[in-house]
Amino acid sequence: MQKKFITNLILIIALNLLVKPLAIFGIDATVQNKVGADAYGLYFSLLNLSFLFNILMDVGINNFTTRNVSRYPHIASKYLGKLFSFRIILFVIYAITTLAIGIGLGYRDQSLYFLFILILNQWLVTLIAYIRSHFGGLQLFKTDALISVLDKLLLILFCGYLLISDPSGPFYIEWFILIQSACYALTLLVAFFILLKQIGVPKFEFDWVFSFAILKKSYPYALLILLMMAYTRTDAVMLERLHPNGAHEAGVYAQGFRLLDAFFMFGMLFANLLLPLFSKLIKEQSNQLIPLLTTSRNLLVGGSILLVFLCANYSEKLLGSIYNENIYEAALCFKFLMWGFIGMCISLIYGTLLTAKGDLRFLNQLSAVGIVLNVALNALLIPKYGAAGSAVATLITQSLTAIVQTVYCHYKMNIGKWPIDLFRYFALSIVMLSISLVFRDNNYLWMLLLVGGTFCLFLFKLIDLKGILTSVKNVVPK
Repeated sequence: MQKKFITNLILIIALNLLVKPLAIFGIDATVQNKVGADAYGLYFSLLNLSFLFNILMDVGINNFTTRNVSRYPHIASKYLGKLFSFRIILFVIYAITTLAIGIGLGYRDQSLYFLFILILNQWLVTLIAYIRSHFGGLQLFKTDALISVLDKLLLILFCGYLLISDPSGPFYIEWFILIQSACYALTLLVAFFILLKQIGVPKFEFDWVFSFAILKKSYPYALLILLMMAYTRTDAVMLERLHPNGAHEAGVYAQGFRLLDAFFMFGMLFANLLLPLFSKLIKEQSNQLIPLLTTSRNLLVGGSILLVFLCANYSEKLLGSIYNENIYEAALCFKFLMWGFIGMCISLIYGTLLTAKGDLRFLNQLSAVGIVLNVALNALLIPKYGAAGSAVATLITQSLTAIVQTVYCHYKMNIGKWPIDLFRYFALSIVMLSISLVFRDNNYLWMLLLVGGTFCLFLFKLIDLKGILTSVKNVVPK
């Protein structure tokens, strides 16, 4: 069983390394280069608007499913048919809400048409995520990993064919949106049939009493995701609406955000794996919870510090290898976003722990404060500084919320030794900063940062092979 767990973890990382970067940089970035910053900026703004309220289609059911199926696997077949039917009503509520807000923000004609298609795409994505929540809860990590990249793989095939078959010809953002729709639909069908093979064919019916009972249990998860989505996805919408050259600034922000989003996807792998494991250990009151927390946090946060210094020193070269224009503006934006990535990684670990523990009241309160802070900072900084100002707002918000979550968890759950680990992060940062300053004009700075940072990860025991093996041995059942 230990071998199976390690194999699945390697598979998840390998698939994401192979498929998602190619989809993001080979397809998504190429599309932006073809259609231009303004057209892509409008799409990016509408995409984020469609993200803002997609939790209305889920109301926390996915997290609720992962957490409870990991504890009580027999409920999967019983709940699927009833909850699937309930989601149709939730979709209607989400669609009406999002379209109404889009009209209220001033979107018309083609913009509303794009928004409607993106709303349908979000519905497909939510259904895929719901099915994947069963895979996670049933500990089917390999299946979950395959489904997690299937839509991106299809996008590479379909969209890549259009881009390669006529490289000098026109390409329209509408094509990109519709191709995404087809990829999501095919992925949903594949995931659905795999799940039916695992749990059998459920009886599809709508049960008001059952639906509202689940809603009552899951709404804290829904509120949490809605609040977190609001302060992580409002940036692009506010940029496009508040800045005099809004579509262009949103396009510049998208150039910097795309690489951050790729890194964040790998961070989410930790969260997806840790949620059912944390839930299981908390239920069993296992003494292996803190070692697993420490090991996963050190891996993710230590790795993020190394990555941030690499990206900060090579931001223009990195983005220049991907995009054709607005490199300096996007690089400045990217630097601020990457410094915020450390806080995002910390929040992934502690947010997942608090979600598994069921301490959602605190997370909701913190997220509400995060929204107010983020919106206020964006409103203050966007009119004058554009995309860079929005990136600074993200950096401040992510950093402060990460600090609060860390302090709260260590105080509430009596987790020891975090000051020692904090010193290790600080020592790693000092070493990376020293290398950056001393060898800033050296052509091999990237190699020095990579080798020196990796060495320090082991030296400061942020990568502890013995601890990793011990955590896997004790968490995974034999």
